[in-house]
This record gives sequence, structure tokens and C-alpha cells, in this order.
Amino acid sequence: MYPPSMTELRIRPYDYLVTGGAGFIGSHLCEALLRRGHSVLVIDDLSTGSLSNLSVCADNPDFSYVVGSVLDASLVSEAVDLCDRILHMAAAVGVENIIRRPVETIEANVKGTENVLNAACKKMRRTFIASTSEVYGKSNDVPFREDGDIVLGATQRSRWSYACSKAIDEFLAQAYWKDKDLPVIIGRLFNTVGLRQSGRYGMVLPRFIDQALTGKPITVYGDGKQTRCFSLVDEIVECVLALMDNDDALGKVINIGCTQEVSIGELARKVKSISGCESEIELIPYSEAYPDDFEDMRRRVPDVALLRSLIGMVPEAGINQIIESILAGRSEE
Repeated sequence: MYPPSMTELRIRPYDYLVTGGAGFIGSHLCEALLRRGHSVLVIDDLSTGSLSNLSVCADNPDFSYVVGSVLDASLVSEAVDLCDRILHMAAAVGVENIIRRPVETIEANVKGTENVLNAACKKMRRTFIASTSEVYGKSNDVPFREDGDIVLGATQRSRWSYACSKAIDEFLAQAYWKDKDLPVIIGRLFNTVGLRQSGRYGMVLPRFIDQALTGKPITVYGDGKQTRCFSLVDEIVECVLALMDNDDALGKVINIGCTQEVSIGELARKVKSISGCESEIELIPYSEAYPDDFEDMRRRVPDVALLRSLIGMVPEAGINQIIESILAGRSEE
């Protein structure tokens, strides 16, 4: 007997289970999988995702979804039983969300991933665990290598609860690989951006674009000199799916991101210039934007040598191209 939360599900075998599939990256993965002829099942509690993200998928007979949480171990187990492979994308997202809701962040990341890995292990399903560049914390050893040390801040600063919870996810996944032979791949994603990403939870590029398109001031937190590397979601999706088909990726932690670095201040200037808006750029002190315990890192740049050696490609879209593609997509909505 399937639990009530499964009643929307078409009971049949599926090629892929995508947790968090109604989210930004998850929905793009679903579209790519369906284009490749795969069948897809989604679990998403819609806490940060939206069914509107899946509008392109909805009428495909090879697609189905369940509104439910990865914290529901029974639901996860039932879904995994139906699927050959798992893309675990469900997680707490967004700096603002994470800082203001640390309990939910830790529970969603650690308990949810544990449920997925446990269910996957029972059926020996190949699994991708989406991790994050946040695990590098305050390390100054740039570019970040997968075997480099992680440097986290004090436990009193809630910002680091997210990094720590995702690091635990990685430890769990590698333990299942080493101790139980679960075929698992861990991808550390770096600042993925693109259409359908919301600025509600603190993501900087969609927030800048929303502000530019509505004529509001483009607000840069801090001094704007902190740098990030942004990756177009379409390229991230291609890398994730290529890794899933690569046996040499099993058991590995792999950086997935673009290496082109841009300061947040320069990002704001580019958004203003490319959009043609007349918005002013304002610097907002961290003390006004976040709670007192907020702490940021100055640089975040991946070493992608391992990714390139495994699949022969890395994300390469430049920031101008990314901004232009998002603005073009927004104009068509």
C-alpha cells in the first residue's frame, strides 16, 4: 500500500528519481533527461521549488511527481524502489534562508540525504549527491581542490551550519561507497545560475536582474570586492549527467563549476550595462543585510582538473553570455 503522498504517482518503473526536481537546477535536469528519452519521477516538498518550473515536463507520459519531503523515509524508499538512478538535489537553499532557518537547514540536508542513501543502498541504485562550494568555508587555498582542507567558521555563526551539513552529506555518501559499495558520485556545485532561479532566498544574480528590470537600486552587500565564479545551469546539467554515465566518477568528490572569476561589484555593473537599466548601484553593509552573526568569504574559485579529466568538458560560459541569456529568456516570459 502506497502512502497518501504517493497517490499522484503513476506506478511504473522510472529511469531517474530527481529529489528537489521542482527546484531551479532539478527542473532543468528533468527537462534534459526527458529530452534524452528517459523517464523521470520527482519528489519535492515545494518549500523552495515550484510546480510551475515543471510546466514543460507536466504533459510528458514519462514524467511524474510527488509532493512530499525527503525527510519522509517511507516515501523516499517507495520512490527509490521504482527508479534505476537517483539525482539527489533536494536541500535547503539560499544564504538568507539558511541563516534565518538553521534547524530546517540541518535537518533537510542531513536527514534527507541519509534517507536517500539508505534507500539507494538497499537497491544498489547509482546516486548523485549534490553538494556545494560552501564546504570549502573560509579556506584561502584558491583555486579549491577536492582534496584540499575545509576551513569552517565558529559554530556560533549560523552561516556555517549549511557548509557543515553538506560536508556531513559528503562524509555519509563516501561511507556508503567505502563500507557498502553504493555507487555514488558527489558533485560540489559552484554558483549555478540561469532561468527560473529565484532571488527570494538571497541568490545574487537573479536579485540583481530583478532589481534592474524593475528600476530599483541594485544592492551590493559588503564592499563588492568579494568574488565568485558563476556557471550556466545548462552546462552544469550536462556535466552532472555525463558524470552519472562515467564509472570512473564513482566514489569521488568532484568540483563542478566555471573558473571565470568576477567581483560582486563588477557583476552589478555588468547587469546594469547589459540590461540598459538606469538603476543606481548601492553598497549595503553586511550588518544591514544579515543578522549579526553573518560571515562571508572573499573568493570562491574551483579547480576543475578532475572534472575535465573524467568527462572532457567543464562549464565555460562567460558572465556576459550568462546575463544576456537570462535577460533574453526573461523577455520571452
